[in-house]
Amino acid sequence: MYSKILIRATNWIGDAVMSLAAIRAIRARYPQAHIAILARPWVGDLYSRETCINRVIPYLPAGGAKDFAAKWRLAATLRREQFDCAILLQNAFEAAAVARLAGIPCRIGYARDGRGWLLTHAIPVPRAGEIPRHERFYYLELLRRAGIVDEIPPVPAIQLEGADAAAREGAQRFERLGIPPRAIGVSPGAAYGGAKRWLSERFAQTARRLQEAQGGSVVLFGSVDELPLCETVAESIRAAGSDVWNLAGQTSLGEFIQLAAACRVFLTNDSGAMHIASALGVPTVAVFGATDDSTTGPTGEYARVVRQPVECSPCLLRECPIDHRCMTGVTVERVAEESLVLLRSRYGHT
Repeated sequence: MYSKILIRATNWIGDAVMSLAAIRAIRARYPQAHIAILARPWVGDLYSRETCINRVIPYLPAGGAKDFAAKWRLAATLRREQFDCAILLQNAFEAAAVARLAGIPCRIGYARDGRGWLLTHAIPVPRAGEIPRHERFYYLELLRRAGIVDEIPPVPAIQLEGADAAAREGAQRFERLGIPPRAIGVSPGAAYGGAKRWLSERFAQTARRLQEAQGGSVVLFGSVDELPLCETVAESIRAAGSDVWNLAGQTSLGEFIQLAAACRVFLTNDSGAMHIASALGVPTVAVFGATDDSTTGPTGEYARVVRQPVECSPCLLRECPIDHRCMTGVTVERVAEESLVLLRSRYGHT
């Protein structure tokens, strides 16, 4: 029985959302344990909202072989904490190396990236077809193979805690920003490359159609790097004479969670924003092309995927080497109609 557990978190927001079921399963198995999450700062706000987690420890060193001195200092700090178990949801070699340097006696993780010798419980990676395809089961299977859970618990949908409270806080933030209610959230960016991005002008046209159908204002979200992309969408909406707010680069993750929860509907690509909006129970329509929605798609009752079946999709490439047909084949009409169907299902009317 472990009394003080360190969980090494994944680095990306979408992966962090998909790992929540595993973290909750750890809490269910060890209800009295102190559970700390070692996480990159940009995902820390997500974990800090979860009541099954006692503490979030920021992971600040540079990735890879860089900044070894900072990794050594972190390991020394963790050693003083006297954790008795480390569960590595992140797959990198350095996650196992830091846990080993910290002297944590039980180190559980998948045996990959050449790190098996650093683990006390080096778990074989599931082969294709051994577990359900969605990534949430990848983290749960680690726990099953390590003997932490007897079987994978049913997880029909991933939900963030405190969605109602977040929505109230988000509505207050919208009010302070002068943004009317019934906001249409739009996140036109996506990490990992342009192949995952639907056309910016189609996001703008779809948002306009939803405005015409249900009123409200369009609110654009994204990272600092996605500010120009979001501004392109915003300019197209302004040109049509509609209200739009571009909040790209202006919100922390915690603030985004609140604002997304207060949106009436959310339009997005395969992205961290998609996972958060759908896990908050917000009607979410996600356009997929280069990536596989059966492995990384949204899971909520009010989440829908729109994709155009083409012979080369999903390719998992960063950039399309041909004509981006998986995205150009997705029309404004399809995304708008799917959004309106969801709105009627969620609220009874638009």
